[in-house]
Amino acid sequence: MVNTFKQKFIQENLKTNIYAEADVVVVGGGPGGHSAAVAAARNGVKTILVERYGHLGGMATGGIVIQIPHMSDGGKEPVIAGLVLEWLERLDMIGGTLRPRMQDLGSDDQNLVKKWRRFFGNVINGRIEHTAWVDPELLKCVLNDIVEEAGIRLLLHSWGVRAITEGEQVKGVVFESKSGRQAILGKIIIDGTGDGDLLPSAGAAFDDFLEPKARSSMLALVFRLGNCDYQKYCDFKESHPQQFEELLNGLTKAAGTYLLPLPSPRNDILWFNNWIPDLVCTKVEDLTTLEVEMRKKILKGHAFLKKNFPTFNNSYILDTASQTGTRGSRRLIGNYIITKDDFQNCKKFEDTIAVFPRLGPPNTTDVKRVYIPYRALVPDKIEGLLVAGRSFSSDFAANNMANLIPHCIAMGQAAGTAAAIAVQQNISPHKINYATLQRNLLKQGVALPGIEIIS
Repeated sequence: MVNTFKQKFIQENLKTNIYAEADVVVVGGGPGGHSAAVAAARNGVKTILVERYGHLGGMATGGIVIQIPHMSDGGKEPVIAGLVLEWLERLDMIGGTLRPRMQDLGSDDQNLVKKWRRFFGNVINGRIEHTAWVDPELLKCVLNDIVEEAGIRLLLHSWGVRAITEGEQVKGVVFESKSGRQAILGKIIIDGTGDGDLLPSAGAAFDDFLEPKARSSMLALVFRLGNCDYQKYCDFKESHPQQFEELLNGLTKAAGTYLLPLPSPRNDILWFNNWIPDLVCTKVEDLTTLEVEMRKKILKGHAFLKKNFPTFNNSYILDTASQTGTRGSRRLIGNYIITKDDFQNCKKFEDTIAVFPRLGPPNTTDVKRVYIPYRALVPDKIEGLLVAGRSFSSDFAANNMANLIPHCIAMGQAAGTAAAIAVQQNISPHKINYATLQRNLLKQGVALPGIEIIS
């Protein structure tokens, strides 16, 4: 029997070839999307992953945001585990990480604390925390290996541009590439774009309010300097604190933006994060402005560093991020909207699929754990669609607290696992048994500390 939907689609879109069909189609190969695709495939369903760039990893690779932070809370065990630990363990084997030993987590040994205090986010309340620094180029290789081993059909240089729908059911995606416009049909579609790029065309409700000047409202163009010495930089910072602060202020003035020097797995390479206000990552004009103007600021900032800062006199610009540093935009309005109050009150949910450590900056003294419900990944009305990553259903304040790389990995792993269950049981993602999902995640090495699974 001819598939009437397919026939209708072909008739209405004569120039759009159906490239393939799959059980699960993931759009976006960043931390959330990559993890969703891997989890779906490892759970036994046919999976296709569509990625707009020529590499996987999103902000963690192309964005050169190479800190994987806050995976523990000062205790001896990781709070965020699962696929993020696999990333790091594979990188360890090829020299692609800088992180404390797992047996040192929670330690208050003064020598260890002194060593790791130099690394932003590795010490909390005088104890060693699990924060890692990764090599973005080696991570690209590791992520490719994971996808290949999982049997995922990967399409790089392929930009998912819109959802294909029938009524309130998402049936597939249209993507553009050098091969032209084509379509992929799927039983479950996962939006792993980070910016919720599929939500408008899918008919899913979303919120795009951004609070001016907040971290998630700002864009960045991250860059790296080579031929530096991070330890000497720290020596100067500790031995001449007043001069250091004066120079840091001078750097901001010279560059025209705040530049934050950060370490990498190699002592001779530093990367610089930045925060550019008043630009929106869903406006092409603003993205263009960022790329052009920030490169001017990089040159000015580097010139100041070479002239004034110890250790930078012979440095050079190693690279700039191939991906714009985006931190927040569209957020799904899902079956549950996580609020700032939920996080501040440490609210637990019967459908918790991820647990995250503390909120706030690295020097916070208020250690908390916060909880993400599965319902925050599921659209309120639309069928056949899930989100993976920072577009989870939340108000702006909650999203601003919990949209970092390990958070996105954890939510992506949950979304992919849920998609596989839905396909295998031939049910809507709305109807998945929470306990079944949670037990499956635990089998994958996900940590859900403090969560009682209710059958």
